[in-house]
Amino acid sequence: MGNSTTTQAIAPAHVLRGEVFWPEAIEVIARLGRRPLLLGRSADTATLREGLLQQFGRHGLKPHAACLQHDCCEEDLARISALAETPSCDLVIATGGGKVLDAGKLLADRLDLPCVTVPTSAATCAGWTALANLYSPNGAFAQDVTLRRCPELLVFDHALVIQAPARTLASGIADAMAKWYEASVSSGGSEDGLVQQAVQMARILRDQLLLEGQEAMANPGGAAWKRVAEASALTAGLVGGLGGARCRTVAAHAVHNGLTQLEATHGSLHGEKVGFGVLVQLRLEELVGGNRLAAQARRQLLPFFRALDLPLSLADLGLDSASLSDLRTVCAFACREDSDLHHLPFQVAPDDLLAAMVSTTAERQPA
Repeated sequence: MGNSTTTQAIAPAHVLRGEVFWPEAIEVIARLGRRPLLLGRSADTATLREGLLQQFGRHGLKPHAACLQHDCCEEDLARISALAETPSCDLVIATGGGKVLDAGKLLADRLDLPCVTVPTSAATCAGWTALANLYSPNGAFAQDVTLRRCPELLVFDHALVIQAPARTLASGIADAMAKWYEASVSSGGSEDGLVQQAVQMARILRDQLLLEGQEAMANPGGAAWKRVAEASALTAGLVGGLGGARCRTVAAHAVHNGLTQLEATHGSLHGEKVGFGVLVQLRLEELVGGNRLAAQARRQLLPFFRALDLPLSLADLGLDSASLSDLRTVCAFACREDSDLHHLPFQVAPDDLLAAMVSTTAERQPA
């Protein structure tokens, strides 16, 4: 009987979470490097980053700042890589949303430097994972890249995250819930014990978000908010780390990737597109896969997503006037040969996906 070895990057080496005491966090950071490159992008986080630069300086570090001009793309990475090498930076600290965190992780991986992630929202689990998504300078998804390791340190500061727009938490909830709907399809029959446990963890994660998501949105900073924010940004990452490559994304993220090919969707957050993708995947399972339980799951999700003001239709994503040609572009990209969509247990053609996307609509409840 042959043996096989699986290598997985499961979790950050160190996680600081809660009302973070920054001098303590900087002491941990200082053990990783003395000349950090602080990476950011949004003007909304500029004041935060300036404050961090000053704190780093007061604690004997010699920080350098860099800003992304686009989403995580090769053009930005090449420019910032040169910046990091000029002062011989020995650490990358990424502060911001998912695309900034992905860029920081990918840059650190390529330069073989330690990485610290500081999420400023709970919109994704990018601060946790050993994975980065690459985009074009125009914001169209290109590919995902597996990294050698998770960040050395993740700082999940509730005081920072609570300042993010409520929409980001709703987006994170949708993205985290996708873990169950995708992992159960791609890996539900796995014989690998860790994968089985990751799938069940994804189910528990979904249940918690269904139970507490609305309360978390209604009471920022409360106990439910803390659990839901950490579930979306941390636990969701653990599911992917524990399940590894065998616990893959499926149609929901493939739909997201396809939707990013249209500029009209760029105003929607990652998790908003993924959440719509969950509804589309369930519709595919129903229409093409003949799974009646998928229809029931979709009916369960619709009122929950509606309550969180998540997109339920193409119109909600800004595609109310999209041409048939545009929608075919989305479906062709989502159905590429190497797409994760093909982890579904049945074949899906672009026309199948188009039919599912068009029929995945729901009327909003009257005021």
